[in-house]
Amino acid sequence: MTITANTPSAGNSLYGGVTNRRVTVRDLASAKARGERWPMLTAYDALTARVFDEAGIPVLLVGDSAANVVYGYDTTLPVTMDELVPLTAAVSRSTQRALVVADLPFGSYQSSPQQALESASRFMKEGRAQAVKLEGGHAVAPQVELLVSAGIPVMAHLGLTPQSVNTLGGYRVQGRGEAAAGLLKDAKEMERAGAFAVVLECVPAEVAAQVTEQLSVPTVGIGAGPSTDAQVLVWQDMAGLSPKVAKFVKTYANLHETLRDAASAYADEVVNGTFPQERHSYTG
Repeated sequence: MTITANTPSAGNSLYGGVTNRRVTVRDLASAKARGERWPMLTAYDALTARVFDEAGIPVLLVGDSAANVVYGYDTTLPVTMDELVPLTAAVSRSTQRALVVADLPFGSYQSSPQQALESASRFMKEGRAQAVKLEGGHAVAPQVELLVSAGIPVMAHLGLTPQSVNTLGGYRVQGRGEAAAGLLKDAKEMERAGAFAVVLECVPAEVAAQVTEQLSVPTVGIGAGPSTDAQVLVWQDMAGLSPKVAKFVKTYANLHETLRDAASAYADEVVNGTFPQERHSYTG
């Protein structure tokens, strides 16, 4: 495995550190204790997951955002367990170091803790994930408690929770004004219930900083400013494949243009008869 990292004390660090085993939730806790920031990306297939693993990304999320970037849905709501479990298995099989977190999709955990346990168990057994993620605060605390007691690490998700987009009134910043106190309360409740990390999405930077300071578990920001312990992006957004991205996204490549140009060059050569050439052909 090749890791291209430039990190102080790389032997212990999450990004570019030890490569002979999987990253664990204890490693994330240790990073929080020493003030180390770390990156997280989504992944949905074997090839890109392997690339991110080689790059030293310590945590990969098989997000329900697959609904949008893999299956073409308008929201994350329609995606199912049967659609996400095989993607999770592909990511897990093709990586050696990254902690693989699977997103529990809408409708797979809200009705009861027992439903959450059954769904999470599928991700752990069939998908070979090492942890799961779910959205919500105090309302899902019983689910978090049961999963953790059953030996399933849980990443919580607060702020803009896309599975609740209809009740939130759209994709809007959460935790402003008086709502900040409720967000902090939910974050502490998730920590109390046993979550090993808390995602904060579309939250004012100062609120995210306050939550990060008051929690002993890591916070993962996405549109939550620079003070969280980690950052996560959908990889297609990060790499310039998505046609439209949110304000909080920074693109680090333009793969849309690269792939379009490659496809056009291939098509031109096929039409012109210049591909395949002799070196691409077999002889009898």
